[in-house]
Amino acid sequence: MATQHHNALTRALAELPGPLPAFGVIHIAIPHTSRFTIVGNHLAQHAELSLVAIGIGVHIQSLPVGSLVGIKALTARFAEGEMRIAAALRELEAHGYLRRAHVRLANGRMATRTVFCNQPGALERAGRVVVAPKVPPAVPEEAPAPPPAPEPDPVPESHPPVRVPPRTAPKPPRRPLPQPRELTPELRQTASAILAGLRNHAEELVLSEADVEELIPGVAAWLEREVRPDAIRHVLTTDLPKLPKYPAKIVRHRLTVLLPPPLPGAEELAPAVRRPLVVPLQNCDGCDRAFRSREPGHCRGCRDLAAAA
Repeated sequence: MATQHHNALTRALAELPGPLPAFGVIHIAIPHTSRFTIVGNHLAQHAELSLVAIGIGVHIQSLPVGSLVGIKALTARFAEGEMRIAAALRELEAHGYLRRAHVRLANGRMATRTVFCNQPGALERAGRVVVAPKVPPAVPEEAPAPPPAPEPDPVPESHPPVRVPPRTAPKPPRRPLPQPRELTPELRQTASAILAGLRNHAEELVLSEADVEELIPGVAAWLEREVRPDAIRHVLTTDLPKLPKYPAKIVRHRLTVLLPPPLPGAEELAPAVRRPLVVPLQNCDGCDRAFRSREPGHCRGCRDLAAAA
């Protein structure tokens, strides 16, 4: 079987026009007759999108209208985790390929519409959204081809109009890196050693000298809260994403969002002192003598006399 594939590849290469390049990829382009999607090079060769974002963009573009493309659905379909898929969707949204809009349905309920545009530049120039119907999969050759269905409207009447949010929507401000009350020389030295030695515990976390200098206050804040160095290393090196693109950003994020509270002092841990209950004094309405009671009235002697009478 492998020999047949090799012979077919050899024949296909021999039929290519012109001399073959000495290095690099060689394309054997066989026209598709069914189940194919046209993808622009502006997406497939995007200079700023990550490879995960490009792959998810191509996958979403190949799906029919109405398919689920949320984080949960994509995580169930692919091996990447939720964090990588969520980051890829944010990349596509930042570059205009993916839009999320909240719309009100006919029954009054709110729903989220996810819109994927195969040409964001053309969308901005036209100033409108065009939802193109997907081509249905081809039928088997032995079955007669059905008559062509009428082309649906770009936007079905049952769908409410889609309001596309502007691409320049402000991003939430990034949380600041934790700071110690006082960055002593001892804290600085220990924090610098922990950051520089992370690559010995996780080879993905190779930090530059500038990264270490920037992240020293964050580690010092942990040390100031009496977190042991081995516990800090465990938090920063456990369950890392595969091949992180920006290791310093991962360390900064974990130092910021996972910062533990300060240890409680002796005052917080001391048991509460229970004070004795004091019943107030009252003057008897009958004999004017003092007696202890929560409510005013008669003393016990006057109550006994009244009961005997």
